[in-house]
Amino acid sequence: MSEYVNKILEGLKKSNPGQDIFIQAATEVLHSLAPLLSREEKYQKHAILERITIPERAVHFRVTYIDDNKNVCVHNGWRIQFNSAIGPYKGGLRFHPSVNAGVLKFLGFEQIFKNSLTGVAIGGAKGGADFDPKGKSDREIMKFCHSFMDELYRHIGNTTDVPAGDIGVGGREIGYLFGQYKKLTGRFDGILTGKGLGWGGSLARTEATGYGLTYFTEQMLKRAGLGLEGKKCCVSGSGNVAIYTIEKLYQVGALPITASDSGGFIYDEEGIDVALIKELKELKRARLSEYVKFRPHAKYTPIERYPAGRNGVWSVPCDGAFPCATQNELNLADIKTLYANGCRFVSEGANMPSTLEAMEFMLGKKDFYFAPAKAANAGGVATSGLEMMQNAGMDSWSFDEVDRRLQGIMKHIFELSYETSKEFGDEGNLVLGANIAGFRKVADAMIDQGYV
Repeated sequence: MSEYVNKILEGLKKSNPGQDIFIQAATEVLHSLAPLLSREEKYQKHAILERITIPERAVHFRVTYIDDNKNVCVHNGWRIQFNSAIGPYKGGLRFHPSVNAGVLKFLGFEQIFKNSLTGVAIGGAKGGADFDPKGKSDREIMKFCHSFMDELYRHIGNTTDVPAGDIGVGGREIGYLFGQYKKLTGRFDGILTGKGLGWGGSLARTEATGYGLTYFTEQMLKRAGLGLEGKKCCVSGSGNVAIYTIEKLYQVGALPITASDSGGFIYDEEGIDVALIKELKELKRARLSEYVKFRPHAKYTPIERYPAGRNGVWSVPCDGAFPCATQNELNLADIKTLYANGCRFVSEGANMPSTLEAMEFMLGKKDFYFAPAKAANAGGVATSGLEMMQNAGMDSWSFDEVDRRLQGIMKHIFELSYETSKEFGDEGNLVLGANIAGFRKVADAMIDQGYV
């Protein structure tokens, strides 16, 4: 079976040159499916691997706008609609200079299985542009979003494809995108999630990924007879996922002691000041280096002081780590340092933040617990699905109702992933369990629907 998987991966490398991060994601998923593929011949017979690794549709388009200096600015835009076997395409839009087709294919591929695990009827997609909102005026961002939607609206619909936000796309950007969609189509529908609360958004959506990550981690540690209370936790990032992971960690009795951004990281041994980091990042859109002006006992380390090839935030001794920033931010050297300093669990809040080598190290330790992203960070897209339900019913649920449903979904994802790992003889390997469980549901739907 490994020969079959390797053949598929070699074909992907040839047909996707330079898209190493997409190949990395495919390698992780496909190799973990080996026990299922050996047991069930139907997946090879119906060429599911060959089909599921190619997007159903990939749209690449030009985005132009006039900046405040009256210069014409040109960017690339994409929407990768990967799989719709179990529901309309669902996945975020990312605005960042690093965005390219390979990054979005990696994210869209991961989204297939993540969305499947939630139990919500949504397929996998991703989109975005190589545009950086940082340093731009509100007017420039609005003009860019309007131009982006001028093309995107042709390819989306509330039963076709429902985008959300991601890195660089928050409430402001969603508002501008929705306004242009409404102008172009004359429709007011649930075409985007992450909307404002006054016009179709859902309570708890902002908090959902971070809260869900913590709920999943609680379930993982509980199964091992452990808990989060009293644990010192290192968190990377300072966006929504990181901030609300930090907030929920406090609520369950843990002590989050780090946060980071593209400029460096802070270490606050007394615990990260949630109100302060929200003010800096959500209101002022300031750099994290400003934190120490208000908390002088904290330590800020700029990125240029990190050892070569390392992420400085993982040098801080802790009980558990929550990578919530970006892909491949936790490498083999980083995880070895964390382990040597007493860290015994990692819960992924970002998409694929651990390299394959780091993941292999964690899975090889009997005294270590690893919560992979496609299971652990599914709370955000799950709550987007709940927002779609509210929109469809022209309803609005309370924060507690959404949070209750989120807790139930994260518990379901953990139990499904754990029981699947047990079914296939590797109890506790949540990478294997999540990948097989997510894949099996989508693959069976693809077989039911024929060769489309």
